[in-house]
Order: sequence, then structure tokens, then C-alpha cells
Amino acid sequence: MCEQAFEDGAGYHTVLAHENHEYLRRDICHGCWEKQGEGAAERKGFISHWQGTYESPPATPPDAIQKATAESLLRKLLETGDARWREASYILAVMLERKRVLKVKEQLREESGRVFIYEQPKSGDLFTIPDPDLKMEELEQVQIEVAALLEHGLPVAGEEWPPLPVEPEPEPAEATETEEAETAA
Repeated sequence: MCEQAFEDGAGYHTVLAHENHEYLRRDICHGCWEKQGEGAAERKGFISHWQGTYESPPATPPDAIQKATAESLLRKLLETGDARWREASYILAVMLERKRVLKVKEQLREESGRVFIYEQPKSGDLFTIPDPDLKMEELEQVQIEVAALLEHGLPVAGEEWPPLPVEPEPEPAEATETEEAETAA
């Protein structure tokens, strides 16, 4: 068989067989099938044959959470030392934990509540993240804030945050044939 990769839309044949105590699947291009595939049903171990059209797999969608961006944002929030970002830092740490970027190294109980010590395994960096003890009714607002931080970054002194969305300017309308005829008259 030629062993060339299938192109999108190319026809192929598949043979399923049982050989040496295991099931084998062979995908064969149309050209190779015409040369060697005829008579496959008579071969020892033959189970089934079918044909189809190859469809290239879709491109991998971009990760909704950009790991490097979320991690760098978490670092910036922690560097500010501002209690305002306590909930956002916690949500970012949990997101990065779920993506396996951070690992919980330790969990402490203090008078003020739980504190998580996260480790970034690649760099060995440690992050101390207090549990803000979020209530369900607070969670949506914090998620909106985290999304705004990921999109726009930290607020800049003197500027509105989050920035208002920029409305696209309407394109000038093209003149219709009727308007052109009226103008010409």
C-alpha cells in the first residue's frame, strides 16, 4: 500500500480483519484498492469491508482560557497586593488548577479562613491564594470581572474600567440605482 496521507474528499476503502489474535483495520486509498484490494473478502481473517470519503478533521479551536495570559494576569494581581483582586485571583488560580497549570501544594486553616498554596510545577513558583469564601450569588459578578481583566488587563489610573465597548462606525451607504437616477435627472 502507498501509505500516503488521505486528502480531504478522497475516496477510501477500509478492511477489518482478525489476524494473530487481534483485530486489524486497514484504510486503503482508492488507487491501491484497485491494484490490490480486490479479493479481500476471500482472505483469511476477513471480517468486513466498507468504503467512504475522507473528511479532514476540523482545526483545533483556540483554548478559551489562554493559559499564559491567565497566569501572567494572576501574577500581576498578586503583585498589586490590593485586596480588591482577592476574588479574581482565587478564580484565576482555580481556572489554572483545572487546566493543570497550577497544583495545590498545601491548604492551610488560618483565623481568617482557608489559604491555598499553589505551585507552578515548571518554574517552582509558589502562589498564596486566600479563599474568599464566595457565595453563589457573588460568583457571576467575579466571573465577569475576570473576563474583563483577561480581555483588557488591569485598570490604568484615571481611565474608566472596564473600558466601554467601541461601537463600529457605520459605513457610508452605497447609492442605490433609484437614488442615482434621481440625482442624474
